[in-house]
Amino acid sequence: MSKLRILYVASEINPFLQTSEVANFVRALPQAMQEKGMEIRILVPRFGLINERKNRLHEVVRLSGINISVGEEEKPLIIKVASIPNAKLQVYFIDNEDYFQRKSVFFDKQNKFYEDNDERAIFFCKGVLETVKKLGWAPDVVHCNDWMTSLIPLYLKTTYKNEPLFKETKSVYAIYNNGFSHKFGDDLFDKIKMVDIDDQLLAPLKSKDYEGFVKLGMEYADVVVKGEDISESLAAIIQQSSKEKQFEIKSDEQDELFESYYNIYTDLAG
Repeated sequence: MSKLRILYVASEINPFLQTSEVANFVRALPQAMQEKGMEIRILVPRFGLINERKNRLHEVVRLSGINISVGEEEKPLIIKVASIPNAKLQVYFIDNEDYFQRKSVFFDKQNKFYEDNDERAIFFCKGVLETVKKLGWAPDVVHCNDWMTSLIPLYLKTTYKNEPLFKETKSVYAIYNNGFSHKFGDDLFDKIKMVDIDDQLLAPLKSKDYEGFVKLGMEYADVVVKGEDISESLAAIIQQSSKEKQFEIKSDEQDELFESYYNIYTDLAG
């Protein structure tokens, strides 16, 4: 049997960047799955807080040079790569001068939410899928972590479903307590849309806010995973998703936690 291929997508990963528990989770789980015989790829944004020299990031010229459309605009995609110290894992970084050079993540120094965080998420999600295409690597499962990755399950079920690389790909969407109160503008749908994506498909995102992104991710993912420390309001939203999709992973034992994910991936891949 060939190795299962798991693609991890998140907004952060240790040791390059940590703003929440996501960074530790995305550092530990891929290595555990690799040790269980799975083939792993990891993609994150190259936020400006990440020190390229210290972390030894370098551009992958053969993967860079694609233009990614965000609404009417096209932005150049730059791909960088670095190795995780003391692990046989590489991390690919999605970069773009307009979106990821600033020295903070989602909020500026005055703690104001960036107005273009929607565009940054769209660019990132499309950039991930285009990078995987360029790698020529067909993932069995894409494990999407947190709101910034919410569009990937949608794109996999629509625009990319006829791509040979993604024909059999399933998605896992993991939800965390990393919400925000910002509401995006009325042009959000127009920025997200692709040829075969209309307003009806984007209906779960009608609130144009954090909860909308969570609902969209849940709608199109094959499995929805919630952690133990989800807020009551988030738990209520998750309850609205298909019961067959929901997984609640509770374990103080790391080995049991990893085994749960291993089983989810193998079940999904059939």
